[in-house]
Amino acid sequence: MNNFGEKVSFIWGVADLIRDTFKRGKYQDVILPFTVLRRIDCVLAPTKEKVLQTQAKLKEKKLENVVPQLCRASGYAFYNTSKYDFESLLADHTHLAINLRHYIGNFSPNMKEVLEKFEFDNTIKKLDESGLLFLVMERFKTIDLHPDKVSNHEMGLIFEELIRKFNEALDENPGEHFTPREVIRLMVNLLLAQDKEALSRNHIVRTVYDPCCGSGGMLTIAKERIMEINSKAEVYLFGQEVNPETWAVSKSDMLMTSPDGKDAENIAFGSTLSNDKHSNQRSDYLLANPPYGKDWKMDQAAVDAEAERGYAGRFGAGLPRISDGQLLFLQHMLGRMKEAKDGGSRVAIIMNGSPLFTGDAGSGETQREKAQGQGTAHQRKQLLSPEAPEPGRKATRNLAGAALSNNRSFYSFQRRRAL
Repeated sequence: MNNFGEKVSFIWGVADLIRDTFKRGKYQDVILPFTVLRRIDCVLAPTKEKVLQTQAKLKEKKLENVVPQLCRASGYAFYNTSKYDFESLLADHTHLAINLRHYIGNFSPNMKEVLEKFEFDNTIKKLDESGLLFLVMERFKTIDLHPDKVSNHEMGLIFEELIRKFNEALDENPGEHFTPREVIRLMVNLLLAQDKEALSRNHIVRTVYDPCCGSGGMLTIAKERIMEINSKAEVYLFGQEVNPETWAVSKSDMLMTSPDGKDAENIAFGSTLSNDKHSNQRSDYLLANPPYGKDWKMDQAAVDAEAERGYAGRFGAGLPRISDGQLLFLQHMLGRMKEAKDGGSRVAIIMNGSPLFTGDAGSGETQREKAQGQGTAHQRKQLLSPEAPEPGRKATRNLAGAALSNNRSFYSFQRRRAL
């Protein structure tokens, strides 16, 4: 398997093994977690013995906090202290289910938290009862997903293609769940276009935030692009994701690519609209492709309460239809921009036309249209920021992009010091 397509086809071939036991819409319950687990297994393989030796020495010393030493031994921000790996698990097929649970249970706490979101125990039980556990693991064992064979970039593409296939199986629009890499690169390039000179300076520190980060593609590509401009720049990523499986993919990827694990620690789980885990964070760059055509009923109580605070909260411009929360994400991102006196921020967001041109009278969409078409400059700025503009603040809206797939468009906003 030398190319991306062959690897995806091979992994997706697991569906042929499980189709009589799992419904088509449930293929992801098997394929996604085992792909992540196999990737982790391959990543940790070279330092497996060193970790086990280190653990044995630390047990003799009876140290309480062994996490730093075991991470150092593994070479990553996570580790596994089980004697098993995919090969040894398959060697004892009689006890495969119980040994696999032992293997998963001996990951470091941060990776264990990731794997728990896949609800592995239920999947293992169903596969074992159906006589499929050995066959599935045997298939995954034959594909080498070590970073030397499959780069982080290619692994990201594999995950995104699998997610696309899962959504096709559910008869859903894959564009609702992930953003193609070429679209992300367009967003990032437009977002950074005016900052290349500033990013080339010494001692640069930048923060990047995505409030609905999915599998983390926007964050990682933004960081890669900044590092291409300045390899010595310090870039810190922040994100939040409400879907447990895609959150797990994102965080596991961050744990494997961030040497100190800091980026992974900043990927929060939960709904940004009702439980913002980064409420005190203001970022230099904010970008997102929020879900469209998805209602926000589950968040309504919290959103309504915050909207009553007006511009003291995030939703001062008004609330959109309950059937589509895109405008809420836009307001949230504008509310998480840095003040101009602190250097300001840039925002890039992909939206379809509905939040821009529809809405009942008095709704958030209608208020936004009014500000765009009829309001004063002061009113327009007020909708673009969580509070009225201060003297000297430059708050502008730049329609910087072009039409994208699925009738969605790219928009960017910026708050910068007045020249």
